[in-house]
Amino acid sequence: MNIPFLDFKLVNYEMCEELSNAFRRVLESGWYVLGREVEDFEEEFATYCGVRHCIGVGNGLEALHLILCAYGIGRGDEVIVPSNTYIATWLAISHVGATPVPVEPCESTYNIDPGRIEAAITLRTKAIIAVHLYGQPADMDGINALGLRHGILVIEDAAQAHGAYYKGRRVGNLSDAAGFSFYPGKNLGALGDGGAVTTNDHELADRIRTLRNYGSRVKYHNEIKGFNSRLDELQASFLRVKLLHLDRWNEMRRNVARAYMNGLKETELILPVVPEWAEPVWHLFVIRSERRGVLQEKMKDAGIDTMIHYPIPPHLQAAYAEFGFSNDSFPIAERMHREVLSLPMFPGMRADQVNYVIETLRNA
Repeated sequence: MNIPFLDFKLVNYEMCEELSNAFRRVLESGWYVLGREVEDFEEEFATYCGVRHCIGVGNGLEALHLILCAYGIGRGDEVIVPSNTYIATWLAISHVGATPVPVEPCESTYNIDPGRIEAAITLRTKAIIAVHLYGQPADMDGINALGLRHGILVIEDAAQAHGAYYKGRRVGNLSDAAGFSFYPGKNLGALGDGGAVTTNDHELADRIRTLRNYGSRVKYHNEIKGFNSRLDELQASFLRVKLLHLDRWNEMRRNVARAYMNGLKETELILPVVPEWAEPVWHLFVIRSERRGVLQEKMKDAGIDTMIHYPIPPHLQAAYAEFGFSNDSFPIAERMHREVLSLPMFPGMRADQVNYVIETLRNA
């Protein structure tokens, strides 16, 4: 049996007619950038997240970048960020000229540890970016309390967590602003790139709408030095279709995760831990093992695709060599990156496929 890590065709094919209709709707409209489809998607996704504003942008990295720009964060400022995350979170900070300040995660949840953040706060700290890694919400109450006490912003990187709940509230509505990615592999993925910012801050939303469009509210009138970062009409139309299916797909992912948890609980593997206040959406199902290389090779031999999210932590990437971090600068993150292995996870994954993954791992 061959099991892909993620089956794009399976996920998208069931909506072939709906997506085709959306394509024709955009084609026939004759309007392809910042039109009705984007406006409607922004309204629908804002309602889904429970926020006042959604602003469609080019991708998830630019969503975070524009939030930082709009808040005036730049050179000389510091932004606290998880040591255990995808590099895009760090890059958004670097692209505004600010300095990423890494903080280690909770070993059980992989998300930034609120108990370690305060020690990293300085007079230059302007914001904390909390990543909802692998689709599980970070512990936002503790993080927001720190932000309030120190007068610093709290931003969510929700790129992997569309539809996840924290204490009954959806991510994207747990901070000053949130950045989402609609990369095709996300829980809510376009058929190309895309992203969005969600917020309840009217002034921030207005400024991001201006920044994303060359710094312009009125065509050819440029108020500020902006960017070209616009969710296009075609991707917005596809996202409108897919948003209607998102909750159902997330529940399918939860079913796969439950099967993995039950089937692998008697093994030596370190399994994900879900706090009682979290309802993750399992963008990734990540196990840990000191024998990761052996396990991955056995899975490959059995026809099962796995991935590593992520093999190198940001502080050890060549892109951040100027900071001079060593191999033991952030030992928790480094240990995680040596041990993590992501199992196949996608809506529509059959029970026999899930069982085959479990049995192969148990035998290994």
